[in-house]
Amino acid sequence: MMAAGRRVLVGRIVGLYGVQGWLKVESWTEPRAQIFKYQPWLLSLVPGQETEVVGIKGHPQGKGLVAKLPGMDDRDVAAALVGQDVYVARELLPQPDKDEYYWVDLEGLEVVTTEGVALGRISHLFATGANDVVVVRDGERERLVPFVQGVYVRSVDLSDGRMVVDWDPEF
Repeated sequence: MMAAGRRVLVGRIVGLYGVQGWLKVESWTEPRAQIFKYQPWLLSLVPGQETEVVGIKGHPQGKGLVAKLPGMDDRDVAAALVGQDVYVARELLPQPDKDEYYWVDLEGLEVVTTEGVALGRISHLFATGANDVVVVRDGERERLVPFVQGVYVRSVDLSDGRMVVDWDPEF
């Protein structure tokens, strides 16, 4: 069993394909079919309990992807998995390039301004049409800081657990 650690959302089971337990999968990896190389998948086969699933087979089918989980040979049994998120351990993903980050690596970082004013910690991020946005919470406030490196985000130090931003603490 894998030690509890950070996990990354890489896709979702979105439907059924055929009658032999195949599943339609939406992938957020690049390229899309890369999702099958990251195993084990972490799924909730039993409500409230995460299970590691290895030996998943899959391939492109039409405009999407289909997957076959080992031992899942019945459409009705597979139907219970539709809607489930697919997670993998962070350690399975390749190291990002310089000045690129996985969101999971940024979550929890302390955020301070260029003047040293503490703004809080990164709760989560979300994408917009223009850029990603960092949600910083300090218990009292929530700040939305555009994740634009060189403009608002001045530095990210994962080893020190800190992000420095050029941001007005009053905003």
